[in-house]
Amino acid sequence: MAMAALISASAPPSSLRGGGGRSAQQFDYKTRYFDQKIDHFGFVEDSTFKQRYLIADKYWNKDGGPILFYTGNEGDIAWFCNNTGFMWDISKELGAMLVFAEHRYYGKSLPFGKKTFSNLKYLNYFTSEQALADFAVLIRNLKDTISGAQNSPVIAIGGSYGGMLAAWFRMKYPNIVVGALAASAPIWLFEDLTPCEAFSNIVTNDFLKNGKSCAESIRRSWDAINNLSSKAEDLQFLSSIFHLCSPLQASDVVIFKSWLVNTWVNLAMVDYPYEANFLQPLPAWPIKVVCNFLRDPLLPAKSLLQNIYQAVNVYYNYTGKVACLNISESSTSNLDDQGWYYQTCTEMVMPSCTNGVNDMFEPMAWDLQVFSDNCKKDWGLRPRPHWMTTVYGGKNISSHSNIIFSNGGLDPWSSGGVTKSISDTLVAIFIPEGAHHLDLRSSNKHDPPSVRKARALEVQYFKKWIKAAKTESGEMYNSSNH
Repeated sequence: MAMAALISASAPPSSLRGGGGRSAQQFDYKTRYFDQKIDHFGFVEDSTFKQRYLIADKYWNKDGGPILFYTGNEGDIAWFCNNTGFMWDISKELGAMLVFAEHRYYGKSLPFGKKTFSNLKYLNYFTSEQALADFAVLIRNLKDTISGAQNSPVIAIGGSYGGMLAAWFRMKYPNIVVGALAASAPIWLFEDLTPCEAFSNIVTNDFLKNGKSCAESIRRSWDAINNLSSKAEDLQFLSSIFHLCSPLQASDVVIFKSWLVNTWVNLAMVDYPYEANFLQPLPAWPIKVVCNFLRDPLLPAKSLLQNIYQAVNVYYNYTGKVACLNISESSTSNLDDQGWYYQTCTEMVMPSCTNGVNDMFEPMAWDLQVFSDNCKKDWGLRPRPHWMTTVYGGKNISSHSNIIFSNGGLDPWSSGGVTKSISDTLVAIFIPEGAHHLDLRSSNKHDPPSVRKARALEVQYFKKWIKAAKTESGEMYNSSNH
């Protein structure tokens, strides 16, 4: 798909980037497949598919020790597993089994195999509700078939879209999971629950923190591109200075600008305090490095865009091994933007807008009709923009319990997150120096104190939930024997 990180009226949104870790580590797990029903909510379609999940029990207390269950999101589950170091870091302390469940329609969990995306009828079961039901059925099966797991309390953990799923899993299946950690989960980014400009404002503020000239250079680059995109020689100039793999055509300019937008957004999401290789190999505090090239916004157009290239090149070619830049790619291939685009065209409709004044982007209003028309053109269907708040409650979630919502101050997705505690059991943890789900990443010597405290607090809540579940289980056992 033509990617645009901001959810505009004219282009699909980028994927919510889940997971977290240093450069992907290889952990010791076993790969399993479970025969999962294609349709949990009807009775006509009775066939099954192979749902992949990964399991690690090295430190598991086989006498009812807890299960930490990763609610897989929009990509290959092995990649999420190898990038979610927090779960691995705490498994020994908690005596926990780790399970990473792949989301249907992603990775190798394709309900109709190679035909899955070939026909709309095969995509009819591609919903968050079906995915949550997958997780619930899988957990029941694990408890029934693994000796010692029958009374194991389960805690759901996820980041980004996976974090949304973790929260919704606890809300919808409190009988299955005793609690949830929803990291960087924008559950309030639907309808008008959050101002549509909030996302782009946070991205801009991340760059402003490294100097006004940095954000202003990016803001002025759009006019520079527009002024250098009408003639063949100008397009050739842009292709040359940005070292593009394919020459720009006039019809590519919108895609080119969307690619740049996506680059700035991704940098905001992964502005980590140490070298990392999540979406791309990057230096510590990459926005600071990028902004070193963007100190003079008043340069002539061509000189300004040469600096923009140097900045972009930090993101795409920090290793120095990339021969050319491809405007159809902005992050790892382990994430599936085709599947995510389908989800945004059905349930996951998250409005975003820019005004070019309070942010560093071109002005773009949110237009649901245009967005819907694009979905109709690309997929043959229209989104249901009010369904998510109907099925998951919007901001009316105070009746639920045992959910931690963690968000980082640098993360644009925090704009739609729960950043203030709702009750004693719906707890918000805010990490001022945190980018996208920093707390789910492996422990690192360069971690700021705020994320260390956040992780410690999360583990405290896990222990509290596990103890309460054990006590309740014991009381139920005793009452059943009297």
